Amino acid sequence: MHLRNALRILLSTTLLLATSPAFSQAGAAKHTQAAVLAIQADQSIAKVSPTLYGLMTEEINHAYDGGLYAELIRNRAMQRDPSFVPNWLPLPEWPLVQRGTARATVTLDAKDGPSAALTRSLQLAVQQADATNTVGVRNDGFWGIPLQPNTTYTGSLFAKASADAASPLTLRLVNNNTGAVIASAQINTLAKDWKQYPFTLKTGAIAASADNHFELTVAHAGTYWFDLVSLFPPTYNNTPNGNRVDLMQKMAAMHPAFLRLPGGNYVEGNTIAERFRWRQTLGPLVDRPTHMSPWGYRSSDGLGLLEFLEWCEDLHMQPVLAVYAGYSLRGEHVAPGKDLQPYVQSALDEIEYVSGGVNTRWGAERAKDGHPAPFPLTYVEVGNEDNFDKSNSYDGRFAQFYDAIRKQYPHLQIIATAPVKSRTPDVLDEHYYRSAQDFFNDAHHYDHTDRKGPKIFVGEWATMEGTPTPNMDAALSDAAWMTGLERNSDLVVMAAYAPLLVNVNPMAMQWVPNLIGYDALRSYGSPSYYAQVLFSNHLGTEVSATTLSGANPRLYESVTRDAAKGILYVKIVNAASAAQPLQIQIAGVHAIDSHAHLYELRGHSAEETNTLDTPTRITPVSSTIAGVASQFTRTIPPTSISVFEIHYH
Repeated sequence: MHLRNALRILLSTTLLLATSPAFSQAGAAKHTQAAVLAIQADQSIAKVSPTLYGLMTEEINHAYDGGLYAELIRNRAMQRDPSFVPNWLPLPEWPLVQRGTARATVTLDAKDGPSAALTRSLQLAVQQADATNTVGVRNDGFWGIPLQPNTTYTGSLFAKASADAASPLTLRLVNNNTGAVIASAQINTLAKDWKQYPFTLKTGAIAASADNHFELTVAHAGTYWFDLVSLFPPTYNNTPNGNRVDLMQKMAAMHPAFLRLPGGNYVEGNTIAERFRWRQTLGPLVDRPTHMSPWGYRSSDGLGLLEFLEWCEDLHMQPVLAVYAGYSLRGEHVAPGKDLQPYVQSALDEIEYVSGGVNTRWGAERAKDGHPAPFPLTYVEVGNEDNFDKSNSYDGRFAQFYDAIRKQYPHLQIIATAPVKSRTPDVLDEHYYRSAQDFFNDAHHYDHTDRKGPKIFVGEWATMEGTPTPNMDAALSDAAWMTGLERNSDLVVMAAYAPLLVNVNPMAMQWVPNLIGYDALRSYGSPSYYAQVLFSNHLGTEVSATTLSGANPRLYESVTRDAAKGILYVKIVNAASAAQPLQIQIAGVHAIDSHAHLYELRGHSAEETNTLDTPTRITPVSSTIAGVASQFTRTIPPTSISVFEIHYH
């Protein structure tokens, strides 16, 4: 995704007027001639790429901070960005809390912090306070602090106090609507030098809600400094500094084969100085300086390079490592040659951190960070969307990276992000953001592509229809496109929908549509998400030869088989507003089970969708169908995606 391209790709689409799927199959068959899908099951036209379906994420729509990364405190490191914050707001995420006669001021101390990376802190200067008139600061999190009943929240903070600051520090979770204190803890004394203080907050029998905030208060005059104030809920696999459980579960259900990390524009940054500096995302959080993301807010870098890799490990994915290649979004670039060499070396070091043994410099650093075992690495992507570089320097930059990576890591597959002539990349990354109609029309895009060139990585793609997440028409269009990816998965080795995640709070979004939506407390999958789940969960190892005849122009198919398991996966997308009787003919197998599993995703209209309040309006329905044979007829509902899992011997 590219800022300058955002408005252009938000295309208007032709909407399908869909009828209700609640119809009689027999009645529909009387009015429409059956199409024929002939499958030669034993005739393989291509191998299915084992890495076909995966994930692409980046820091957009609060996908990491305020999304997947489970940290509940916003601006925990007390950073201030003058270009985005009015001068009269020192730290807008940390407003002053004064009760009764208490008096204090909050300022940003720009010269004092707990580490060389975090050199600024929140300074609370208390003129008057006592046990019944307390004062401090609050944090509303990312549009609310989500709390569950009977749950322990783990936190820590760095703090120090002046000699006259004698009272304990009180930490509380408070309900916004009632003022009720839901959980509290105390730190009895604060040292005069920076020190980290851990704490826990445990809720009782409350109703789940995001209408809460976090408070730090004191009851004595004096000066207090705070930094890196952190609070985590239980995380996926109970990993410290980990990820949000529900979002990880939704991604796990997709069975992704890879994760493109750390993401598209996020690799480049708006400027060279704001690129993803992987070294600065390693080690203790207090040693991570944070940085601006390309989408107008600061990244905490809590989700650093190692956390990305552990995310891959959690979901059994392989990393597709994107390295900074000398071009940033606002046009800054580094010319090939000696000026580019430090960036090339940085990429080589990063590869070593990911995949090197503990006997290497950066492999030893990874072990020091708690992960001695190297991560498997097959693909390295050089840059991101370098076709936007007006200097035309990518060909030379790619060649310099290619030669260095190939020399040191000859087994790696190297991905180019734009066509190049100087070297032949192993894989070319292509991005498509289109209207539903365009994807319907282009479902056969790769059917006749030259196989002599590089393999293809469809690194970002999405139907641009639906807000904040796709509607049913987009899901149908996405599925139609995916039938083409599957039929050509000898060429298309990887594909990833983008963006994956969106915090649906209007102040959090920069892009629509997105696959999975959430707020602080809840999440849901869009119809397109469930299309992805169906396609990735029902995929064979070979593409079977097929012919489709007599069908409406909006019927799309893909057939793959897993010979070892004896399963045919027949995928049918009917994007039309009328049902389509379909005769399925299967040749090349000895015997077919008379019962098959059927998974259907159906919508009542093209505009129908899922939301936070109706998260399961459109979800796959599974059933068992009878009468399956070498030739059988099934009526495919309108506005539907059908996946047949047929067992044979």
